[in-house]
Amino acid sequence: MKTVKIIGVPEHFNLPWHLAIEEGAFEDRGIRLEWTNIPEGTGKMCQLLNDGETDLAIILTEGLVKSISQGNPSKIVQEYISSPLLWGIHVANSSERTSISELEKDKVAVSRIGSGSHLMAYVNAQNQGWDTDMLEFDIIDNLDGAVKNLSEGSNAYFMWEHFTTKPLVDKGIFKRLGDCPTPWPCFVIAATNAFLKTNGQLLKHILEVINTYTIEFKQIPSIDRTLANRYNQQLEDIQDWLSKTTWGQNQIDVKILNEVQNRLLSLQLINEVKNSKEFLYSKV
Repeated sequence: MKTVKIIGVPEHFNLPWHLAIEEGAFEDRGIRLEWTNIPEGTGKMCQLLNDGETDLAIILTEGLVKSISQGNPSKIVQEYISSPLLWGIHVANSSERTSISELEKDKVAVSRIGSGSHLMAYVNAQNQGWDTDMLEFDIIDNLDGAVKNLSEGSNAYFMWEHFTTKPLVDKGIFKRLGDCPTPWPCFVIAATNAFLKTNGQLLKHILEVINTYTIEFKQIPSIDRTLANRYNQQLEDIQDWLSKTTWGQNQIDVKILNEVQNRLLSLQLINEVKNSKEFLYSKV
């Protein structure tokens, strides 16, 4: 039995992995897949990949592209979620602000530098026509940190996945002012170069298993109820999320990769657009 370490956020996107692990689908292939939840998100996962503390990660596309561009010895193995991520833009429920345009000069609460919440704050600011050089950040570590930060009167705003924060909006903890979708497929499967060097066949088995699960995922009987129960979501919210979400089973397109790089370059978050071979794992 070969042990492989994998990390991801504790969110509904990753249920196919948990089902496959629970049903022994990887063990049937001689693989012990050790999953670790990383509530801090993509910035922390990039660090763990960079330090060789995991083999694989289910990670936000823009965060990984930025990290690889800056020297992270990892590759994109394939798309995982091929639809955009819907980033909700939140303030404290007690805030008098009612529109995104009122946030221009406010601080942004982000899990860490290089995280999706950090990078998407730049994308949103650029979309709004704001001066991105003026952005300032409060580092809040994770979703619980954001609740504390906003509730204690920081006056910051906070961007996080729309459906993950929906219960906090429903409870009157956050007020959502709008959404900012990613302009690209949102999650990819990443692997360290060290893992890829000697485990190509092992990776092939892992991808075969997870791709089988994601192809069939929406057809699982009562999967909406399972998701709602496991992730403390309202059934109608999960049904809405499922209708908007598509799982991918192929390598990310070079054109899309270059779109991500060009957007990050325009935001001065990377220094240059690099060859796709720097980012994409090739089975050949």
